[in-house]
Amino acid sequence: MDNPKTPRTVKAPSYLDALIPVFTLIILVGSSVALFGLDAVNGPLQVAIIVSTMITAVIILKNGHTWEDVAESGRKGISTVVGAIFILFSVGALIGTWNMSGTIPTMVYYGIQMITPNWFFPIAFLVCVAVSMSIGSSWTTAGTLGVGLVGLANMLGLSPEVTAGAVISGAYVGDKISPLSESTVLAAQLNGVPLYKHIRSQLWTTVPAGVIALIAFIVLGMNKSGFDVTVTNNELARFGELFHITPWNLLPLVFLLGLSVCKVPASLAIMCSALLAGIMAAFVQPQAIVRFVAEPDLATPLLAVKATWLAMANGFQENSGIEQIDALLSRGGMDSMLLTIWLIIGAVTFGIMVDDFGLLNKLVTPLLLRAKGIVRLFTSVVATAIGLNIAAGDQYIALLLPTRLFRGEFAKRGLAPENLSRIVSDAGIVTSPLVPWNSCGAYMAAVLGVSTMGYMPFAVFNIAAPLMTLALGITGINIRRIPIATSTDDSKGNNSGSEPVQK
Repeated sequence: MDNPKTPRTVKAPSYLDALIPVFTLIILVGSSVALFGLDAVNGPLQVAIIVSTMITAVIILKNGHTWEDVAESGRKGISTVVGAIFILFSVGALIGTWNMSGTIPTMVYYGIQMITPNWFFPIAFLVCVAVSMSIGSSWTTAGTLGVGLVGLANMLGLSPEVTAGAVISGAYVGDKISPLSESTVLAAQLNGVPLYKHIRSQLWTTVPAGVIALIAFIVLGMNKSGFDVTVTNNELARFGELFHITPWNLLPLVFLLGLSVCKVPASLAIMCSALLAGIMAAFVQPQAIVRFVAEPDLATPLLAVKATWLAMANGFQENSGIEQIDALLSRGGMDSMLLTIWLIIGAVTFGIMVDDFGLLNKLVTPLLLRAKGIVRLFTSVVATAIGLNIAAGDQYIALLLPTRLFRGEFAKRGLAPENLSRIVSDAGIVTSPLVPWNSCGAYMAAVLGVSTMGYMPFAVFNIAAPLMTLALGITGINIRRIPIATSTDDSKGNNSGSEPVQK
C-alpha cells in the first residue's frame, strides 16, 4: 500500500520575506529610471516589475506554497485590470478616429481663437473639474478633453507638463466629489458610509486642495506672454485646409458625454464614440481619409471602412508640413496602449501577490500597533495607501486594503467611518496618477503624451489632497466620532449619530 501523501507545510512570512520584494522593486525601478530616464516606461520599467514579481514568487514558494497558488494569484491580479485594459484600447481607438474626423482639430482650432495664454492653465483646470463632475470619470475626462488641451498647449507654445498637471488635477477634483464616480461610490460602500455623507466629508479636503491648485495654475499662467500671431495664423489656416472645421465635428464629444452621464460603462461609451467619429469622417472629412489611406482605386465606402479600421488599430497619421500639427494628429490606435497595458499587468500582479500571501500585512501591522493617537493613525492610513499605490500599482488596491486593515481600529476608537473613507480617497485614489507604474499614472502618461515624472510636480491637487487630510488629523477639524459602545455596528453602516468633534 502506498504511503499517504505528506501534508504540505506553509510557513508565515518573516519580516525579511516581506521586505525583499519591496526593496527589490524600489532598487530595480530606481535603476531603470536612472539608466533610461523618461524612456524607462518603454520597456525597462516593465522588466523591473516583472523581475520583482518573479523574486516575490520565489519567496512564496520558499514558504511552502505551490506554483499553482502563485499562478492563481497572478490570474486574479490580471482579472482585476481587464476593465482598465478595455478602456485603454477604447481610448487608443478614440484618439485615432477623433483626429481623423476632425474632432480634436476642431477643439484645438476653436481653443486657439478663444483662450489667452495667461488664463490657459486655470481654464483647463476648471473645465476638467466641470466635465469630470458631470460624468464621474477622471480617465474619460483626461482621455478626451485632456488630449485636446495638451495638444492646444503645444500649439500655443505652452508647457504640456503644466497642462497635463492641470488636466489631471481637475479630473480628480471632479471624480472625487461626483456621485457618478465609481471610485467615490466604492469608497463609500467599503466603509459603510452613505454616498452623500461621504461626499460631504470629502469637501473638507477637496475644496481647500482645489483652491490651492487653482491659485497655483493662475500663478503659473501669469508670466505667459502672448503667442506668435504669425505662427498661430499659419497653423489655423493649415487646419482649415486639412479639415472642414465645423461645430458638427464636436458631435462625438457630446455623444460621449451623454453616454457617460447615462452611466454607460466607460469602455463601451468610448468605443461607441470612436465608431461614431469613424462613420462621421466619411461624410465630413473625406479629404482626410484620402490622405490617410492613399488608395485611389479603392471604392469610397471601402476606403472609409479601411481608414476607420486603421485609425482605431494603429492611429491616424498626418503630414501637414507643420511639426506641431503633425505631432498632435499623428497619434492614437489600440497598439499605442500596449506598453501601458504591459506595465499595468506587471504592477497589479506584483501587488496582488504580495497581498495574497501575507507580505503586505506583515509590513502594515507594525504601523497599526504604533498608531496610538489620532494623528499617528491618520498618518498610518495615508502612508499605507500611498505605499500601496507605489508597491501594488493600482488605485483600487490602495483603496481596498487600507479600508480592510484600519476599519476595525477606527471603530474601536469611536471614529466614524466617514473619516476613513475620506482618508483612503485622499491618499489612495488621488495619488495614484503620481506613480509611473501605477495603472492610473501609466494611463495618464499614455493618453496625454506627457511622462508621469514630467507632469507630477504640476499635479497640484493630487499632491495637496493628502496633505489636507493630514492637516485635519493634526488640527482636529471635522473629525467625526461615534459612541465606542456602538462602533462595531456603526462600522457596518449605521452611523447616523456621528457628530463632528474637535480633537
